[in-house]
Amino acid sequence: MRKALGYGLIAALTLPAVAHAATPGFDVDAATRAYLALLQGPSRAQSDAYFEGGYWLPLWSTLVSSLVYLALLFTGVSPRLRTWAERKTRKRWLVPGIYALPLVVLTTVLTLPWSIYAGFLRENQYGLMNQSFAGWAIDAAKAFGIGLIFNALLAILLFAVIRGFRRSWWLIGSGVMVAVVLFGALVTPVFIAPLFNTYTELPAGPIRERIVAIAAANQIPAEHIYVSDASRQTERISANVSGLGPTIRITLNDNLLERTAPEEVVAVMGHEMGHYVLNHVWRLILAFSLVVLLLFFVVSRIAPALIARNPRWGVRNVADPAATPVLLLLAGIGGLILTPVQNSIIRHHEIEADIFGLDAAREPDGFAKTAMRLSEYRKISPGAVEEILFFDHPSGENRVRRSMQWKKDHVPGATMVTPSPITGK
Repeated sequence: MRKALGYGLIAALTLPAVAHAATPGFDVDAATRAYLALLQGPSRAQSDAYFEGGYWLPLWSTLVSSLVYLALLFTGVSPRLRTWAERKTRKRWLVPGIYALPLVVLTTVLTLPWSIYAGFLRENQYGLMNQSFAGWAIDAAKAFGIGLIFNALLAILLFAVIRGFRRSWWLIGSGVMVAVVLFGALVTPVFIAPLFNTYTELPAGPIRERIVAIAAANQIPAEHIYVSDASRQTERISANVSGLGPTIRITLNDNLLERTAPEEVVAVMGHEMGHYVLNHVWRLILAFSLVVLLLFFVVSRIAPALIARNPRWGVRNVADPAATPVLLLLAGIGGLILTPVQNSIIRHHEIEADIFGLDAAREPDGFAKTAMRLSEYRKISPGAVEEILFFDHPSGENRVRRSMQWKKDHVPGATMVTPSPITGK
C-alpha cells in the first residue's frame, strides 16, 4: 500500500506540465550562460575541434568509397566478379547474391584504413574510445559478418526487382528497401544489438521508480527498462528507443547511470519516452522512405546513361549485377548531398522529444546539465546555418536555453542555480 501511494505521488509530480505564469525574476539568458560556462578553454576547443572535424567525415567517406567503386569499374574487376558468380550457379536470381559476397569483402579491405582511422584512431585521439584495437576489431568483424549476409540478400531482392520492372524498378525497389529497413528495425534489438553489448534490466530503486511513474503517467509500457554496457566501448552517454511493435524498447547505457545525477537520467528518459509517445520511429521511417524514393528515382535516371557512355566498364545494363558499383556510387553522392535534409528531419523530431521530455520529467536543470555533458563531443554554440547543415540534434546551447525557458514558464518561483562542474569522465 505504501509503495502504491509512493508511485501515485511520483506520478502526480511527473504528469505533463500545466503552463504557469512565467516567473518574472528568472533571467533565461543568465541561467543559460551559467551552464555554457561549464565548457570553456581547452575542453571547449577540443569539443569544437572534434565536432567540426566530423563535418568532413561524410565527404571523405564518400570520396574514399567512390574511388573504390570507380577502381572496380575501370579495372574490370566488377564484371569479372559477375562472370565468376554466373559460373557458380545456373539460377539467375542467385547470381547477384553470390556476386555481392566477394564485392563486400573487397570493398571492406580497400576501405579498411579509412575505417580504422574514422572508427578507432580518431575516437581514441579525442578520449572517447574505451576499447583496445583488438576489441574494436572484434566488433568490426561481427558487423562485417552481418553486413556480408545482409548485403547478399539485399542484392538478390533489388536485382530481382530491376529485372522484373525495367521502367518502374526505382519505385518498387525503394519499397523493398523500406521493407528491409523495417525488418532490420524489428529484429535488431533482439538479435543484433546483443551481439555487441549485454543488456540487463534497470535495477530496482528510486531512479527506476521515477521512470516507471513517468511512463505510467503517459501510458507507456514500462515492464522492461534496459541498460547496455556501452562503457566497454565508449565514454559517451546515451539512451534510445529501438525496435518496432513487439520489440520496441527504451534503453539507456551504463555511462548515463554512472556519469550523471538521477535528475539527469530522468530528464533523458523523459526525452526518450517522447520519441515513443510521439510515434517518432514510424514518422522517421516515413520521412526517410521519401528520401530513399528520391534517391532511387535519381539513380534510375542517371545510372543507365552512365553505363551506356562507359562500355569499357564491361557492365551490360542496369540489371547486370556488375552495375552495383555504379548504383552505390550514385547513391553515396546523392546521400551526401541530402545530408542537410536528413539532419533536419532528425533534428525536428529531437526538438519535439526535448519539449515532451521537459513536460514529462519536469527536470529542466537535469536536462540542461545533460546537454552540457553531450557537448563534450558536440559543438556547443554553432551558427544558425552551421546547425542546419551539420547537426542532427539541437545544439547544446539551444537545448540549455529551451530548458531554462521551460523552467521560467512552468516552475513557480524558479531560481537560477549554479551548476556543478562536469565530472565523471
